[in-house]
Amino acid sequence: MSDEAKNSQMRQPTCCMSGRHKERTPEEIRSLTNRLSRIEGQIRGIRNMVEEGAYCPDILTQSAAVTAAMNSFNKELLASHIRSCVAEDIRAGDDSTIEELVKLLQKLMR
Repeated sequence: MSDEAKNSQMRQPTCCMSGRHKERTPEEIRSLTNRLSRIEGQIRGIRNMVEEGAYCPDILTQSAAVTAAMNSFNKELLASHIRSCVAEDIRAGDDSTIEELVKLLQKLMR
């Protein structure tokens, strides 16, 4: 394999815009899935509270905790996206990712 081909392979982004796919490290996957598993458990707990007739403020407190956990998950995922996909696209001269990021932030801040 030529040096040019090797360099081209090394410059492959971790995010593939056309395929809408991202390669994540095992640590990233573990961190994100652990957060989601905890959130899933919290949701099941809220469902049980509803089924058992728990006091509304208690359910709302748990619901607020789920919202905070989802916000934390979103922050972690967004930070990873900016550090990898967005930064790589900008370095490669593709500024269209900035508009995509702006639209994403607008959705997250509704």
